[in-house]
Amino acid sequence: MNSGPHIENHTQIVFEDHEAALANPHRYMEIIIRVPDILESWRESLFSFEWIWRDGRIKTLQELPENERVLRQAVEDKIRQGRALPKPVLGIGLMDNVEIGSGRAVFLVMADRGLGKMPVHIPKSNEEDFKAFLADISS
Repeated sequence: MNSGPHIENHTQIVFEDHEAALANPHRYMEIIIRVPDILESWRESLFSFEWIWRDGRIKTLQELPENERVLRQAVEDKIRQGRALPKPVLGIGLMDNVEIGSGRAVFLVMADRGLGKMPVHIPKSNEEDFKAFLADISS
């Protein structure tokens, strides 16, 4: 488990490796991404309408479809309880935009809370595609 950044009221966020990455370490790698840039790319996804309004705002808990509301609430509960969050698994979609393969609720709750960078897993085969999204980890 990695200790992570702080959000609102200095709550420390801890991320843990996603089970898919643990099961296939030869296939995945961890990178630190710039959340706003990933969010902007993901807006092009066919699935973004469930979480994002056309103007780019992330939907509130009450605005989400019921099935997504349950997922968001689970992430919010983990944060409140100080439990680790699984790192999202990202990839590149058919339209050359970022897709969230797993951990969409984790990623979007963190984006909504203003987290600037976070660890994620990507397929090693997508390493070159994600260079434009890498966060500066020196600060």
